[in-house]
Amino acid sequence: MKLRIIAATLGLLSFVAAAQTYPSKTITIVVPFSAGGPTDRVARDLAEAMRKPLGGATIVVDNTVGAGSSIGSNKVAKAAPDGHTILLNHIAMASMPNQLRNMPFKVESDFEYLGMINEVPMTLISRPSLPAKNFKELMAWIGQNKGKIN
Repeated sequence: MKLRIIAATLGLLSFVAAAQTYPSKTITIVVPFSAGGPTDRVARDLAEAMRKPLGGATIVVDNTVGAGSSIGSNKVAKAAPDGHTILLNHIAMASMPNQLRNMPFKVESDFEYLGMINEVPMTLISRPSLPAKNFKELMAWIGQNKGKIN
């Protein structure tokens, strides 16, 4: 019985020791959109929030843009699966397979969903001269002006 307890304790200690080695290098959060945008801002806030719990780890935000976010996503899909390269993307991940037929990765199998970290409201904004002041008025105005607007 003592031997089992010692073995179990050593096993648990090995997990703790392994956990303490992460991160063993810089953590990269890949954002497949331009710097300065809303996803970039969230990534930088996320990196800051992760630093302290990870013992002051170095965390960088890497903006790898292009092709509807597939270039940055591919970078993460091809990275070593060691937890040091993560992707911060939005709904583009769900729409990519329908928009880009020849992607070099598979959304369904090359990524693991970790969780939702943010909700981003979308707003509809126009110039002040538009006669519509809300969405209902906008739809009515569009219906009245078919063929005249783009």
